Amino acid sequence: MPPDLNPVPAWELRDRTFTWGARTYLMGVLNVTPDSFSDGGQFNSVAAAVAQARELTAAGMDILDIGGQSTRPGAETVPLEAELARVLPVVEAIRRDDDPVLANQVISVDTTRSAVARAAVRAGADLINDISGATYDDAMLATAADLGVPIILMHIRGTPASMQQQTDYGDLVGEICDFLNRQRKSAIAAGVPVHHIALDPGIGFAKTAAQNLDLLRQIRAFKDLHCPVLIGPSRKSFIGWILNQPDPQQRVWGTAAACCAAIANGADILRIHDGAAMADVARVADAIWRNVIPEDTDSV
Repeated sequence: MPPDLNPVPAWELRDRTFTWGARTYLMGVLNVTPDSFSDGGQFNSVAAAVAQARELTAAGMDILDIGGQSTRPGAETVPLEAELARVLPVVEAIRRDDDPVLANQVISVDTTRSAVARAAVRAGADLINDISGATYDDAMLATAADLGVPIILMHIRGTPASMQQQTDYGDLVGEICDFLNRQRKSAIAAGVPVHHIALDPGIGFAKTAAQNLDLLRQIRAFKDLHCPVLIGPSRKSFIGWILNQPDPQQRVWGTAAACCAAIANGADILRIHDGAAMADVARVADAIWRNVIPEDTDSV
């Protein structure tokens, strides 16, 4: 792969450096909700969430993405107090864990509310992942700027309750690029440094199965915006459509294929559920497409 002539500045979060393009970074999903599409109810107690955080960290996740609001198709918005009550105790418990590796793990808060973002960062979160691209809460971009943390801006139309009725695009990639570029410029205008912005085209959010496949093929179009690109294909319904598999937890192999495609086409971060399995996928895919051979690999 040719070198990037305009490399994106690295993120420095806690004890690690995110050098974009050097390898694929993995964001482990930690849904502390009763109703998420794949794992709702599995980790909605503090003890269960911390245990899953420990497992994801041991599997090599670079970021834990903690969310207290389901964004599955059809999901309704929960009250602010409920989201805070789900997210904050988990962030706080991770930060005071006896395991120093877990306690120092990079944490993202998956929220569209500036109040949740602010409270989570004060509790120990390191960045914000906003699936609305900061369109649901007018204060989100100013909050990210004030907190001095990175923000991931995702493309969506409508809300999770209505998005799958809004999949009519004249130019799928062009329209998504335009949206992300507008939100990127809005973030910069609000005081967010350009090197603190990552972008997500929103696989599964207001897209048909065929459109999701097209986005995976065209990830490099989003690289022209000169921000890290996050791709979240994990266990999504387009994989179930291809495999005729209604159970999201049985879509691991399909997720692996989608993750390989994302890496081959330039994704910087993968948001995934199956930590150990996708860590292996990323390690091999990085060796193939990024020529990244881990230092602990024996020569053969």
